[in-house]
This record gives sequence, C-alpha cells and structure tokens, in this order.
Amino acid sequence: MFERQQLIGNWHRSEQNGTEHFSEYAQILADGRFVFTFFTYDMEGTIVDEISEVGDWGLVKDIHFTITKAEVENGQEYDADPLNKDNYQAYKVLELNEQTFTYEHLLSGERFTLSRVLDQANQN
Repeated sequence: MFERQQLIGNWHRSEQNGTEHFSEYAQILADGRFVFTFFTYDMEGTIVDEISEVGDWGLVKDIHFTITKAEVENGQEYDADPLNKDNYQAYKVLELNEQTFTYEHLLSGERFTLSRVLDQANQN
C-alpha cells in the first residue's frame, strides 16, 4: 500500500484544452493541510484565471481524500461551504512514487497524473 509520507511535497500537472492551457500546482503539507492552485493561460501564456483551494487531506491505504475549507481568488480568501458536497473529494491512488502521483476520482472516473516538483534546496 501507499504511505502518507510519499504524498508530502509539491506536485504539478498541466494540459492543453483548445485555446487555453491549464496548470495545477499542489502543495501537500505534512501537517495535513493542502494548497491547490489552478492557473488558466491563454495561448500567449498570459494568466487569465488563478484560483487556490486550501483545506485538509489524508491517505488511507489507497484512498486519497481532500476537504476544501476555503478558496482564494484575487488575493481574497472565502470560506468554503461545509454543506456543499463538492468540497469533499475522494480518489483511488493508482501510482505513487518519488516522481509520479496518479489517481482516479471515485465518482467521475477522471484520472490525473502529477509530477513531483523539487524544492530549490533539494536540487543540489
């Protein structure tokens, strides 16, 4: 099975959808908090949208879950509605190693693959 320690760190994924480019930067912290920042770029590379979600995360066997507690948009933090089911997500971990994190959403079946981003201090 997978270990919680394997998820801690910084992760990234990006994709192209027609006329836009999408990027996610995930910070998974040892204290159980996360910050997921989503960027949308136009074809010239200009950011057209940026939103962050912050909350709590966990890993039990091969199930990764998140609870979004707030969103940050334009520098303003907004509390997430704890009654909104979309703020609670669960994923089946398919692959998790030093470089790659692949998971599948339990309800939608969508699959995502993120790559580990090394901290500047660890690149020497």
